[in-house]
Amino acid sequence: MQYQIIPVTAFEQNCSVVWCEETGEAAVIDPGGDVGRITKFLNDQHLKLVKILITHGHVDHAGGAAALVKLFPVPVEGPHQADDFWLQSMPARARDYGFPDVESITPTRWLGDGDTVSFGKVTMDVIHCPGHTPGHVVFYHPESKLAFVGDVIFAGSIGRTDFPKGDLKTLLHSIREKLFPLGDEVQFVPGHGPMSDFGEERESNPYCGRYA
Repeated sequence: MQYQIIPVTAFEQNCSVVWCEETGEAAVIDPGGDVGRITKFLNDQHLKLVKILITHGHVDHAGGAAALVKLFPVPVEGPHQADDFWLQSMPARARDYGFPDVESITPTRWLGDGDTVSFGKVTMDVIHCPGHTPGHVVFYHPESKLAFVGDVIFAGSIGRTDFPKGDLKTLLHSIREKLFPLGDEVQFVPGHGPMSDFGEERESNPYCGRYA
């Protein structure tokens, strides 16, 4: 599996294009906006978009999904259904943040623990990691030891929990009991900022590491 991070929106959200080298089939994870940039990358790399994956319902992560579906009529998978209220409120949240107008979206398929998502010959595991939002999911590719974690954890920080239905205790449980056990060597692409790995965060993250 190959991947490319494409920062989008004024929030510099890490949208990721992931693809199967053998088939050229691709998925876009968290198309928050700037759909033209995403589309250009797909076309320049001669990739076939077959799926859109969403980690959670915040507008900077999912705001471009409806526009992307109009260009590429493909399934939208994720997040967990508990984030439906966030997805339906995206037009209002876009106005709140001064984003361009966006449309709400209802996924083709809601996701939960134990599910998988596939494109080409690539299969990724789905891990439900609530706390930042109640329906947040993480996409994990075991063969690459790579996770796309949205806003659950960042390099040196964790996701906010002061939004509606956020909860710090729940978020820390998701990180410590669901993500860290995947292994210290697992790298992750966060929703914002640079990549890191779970070993580094377990050791030094001031919010969830060994000294937190």
